[in-house]
Amino acid sequence: SLAPLLDRVLVQRIKAETKTASGIFLPESAVKELNEAKVLAVGPGAMDKEGKRIGMSVQAGDKVLIPQYGGSPIKVGDEEYSLFRDHELLAKIN
Repeated sequence: SLAPLLDRVLVQRIKAETKTASGIFLPESAVKELNEAKVLAVGPGAMDKEGKRIGMSVQAGDKVLIPQYGGSPIKVGDEEYSLFRDHELLAKIN
């Protein structure tokens, strides 16, 4: 269990489908990596100059659009996660 600090967000990329709608399996080289991720955990937020906590723009369970590159990769066992700062996330997917 990882708990992000300050304004960091722990996400896990959503894996692209390896099977088409008609049932054809695609090789890994043909599957494009998605920029969508699921938020697993959120830090409490950064502090402003007056010492007040700045609220986070996402919460655990949200789907977000993340940049192609960046973040801090984390591997726990076989699972891969990424840590991003709140302001690095591109969009929240509804």
